[in-house]
Amino acid sequence: MIVVIDTSSLLSLVRYYLPFDNQNILYNFIKTKVKSKEIIILDKVYEESKFQSKSIIVDKLDFIGDKKNHYKTVEILPTKKFFNQLENQFINGSIKNKLSEVEFENRKNDFLETADCKLILFSISNQNIMDELFIVTEETEISNDNKSFKKIPAICKMLDLKCITLPELIEKYSDLNIEFKLKQHTTGVPM
Repeated sequence: MIVVIDTSSLLSLVRYYLPFDNQNILYNFIKTKVKSKEIIILDKVYEESKFQSKSIIVDKLDFIGDKKNHYKTVEILPTKKFFNQLENQFINGSIKNKLSEVEFENRKNDFLETADCKLILFSISNQNIMDELFIVTEETEISNDNKSFKKIPAICKMLDLKCITLPELIEKYSDLNIEFKLKQHTTGVPM
């Protein structure tokens, strides 16, 4: 299984999972998977991670800063078919209708440089090469934050790409034996 991970999942990992990983089992497991390229960190995801919540991702997951652990995305280019889908299927129609042609072109060009788009393009170009390729994101299909283009899960559904969340990924790793325990307050009642 190969996983391409989104910034949103890395943020969830450091915020909601690692604080309970007292013995660094999950941290070391993720580190091993990143170094073996079973979990792929795209250079665009790393760049985006540096600006999330005061760099919490790169501070807590120091190994993602190593360029040997990055996949370069500069050569991942969209096909003519992808451009057509971008203009007709991936765009949020209500927003497109409010944009001038120039505004739409600018937003399209901006989207093509995002980590989200690079995750999708990487997955398209590698889905037949890599065994069981998954995109991991915490985005949901329906939330679009008034952005011009649909979210990763919605686009993945249209492209028949496998998209899962971080909890679903952890569940797939049957060799990962983690147990989260709540810290006990002096009264013996969980905090």
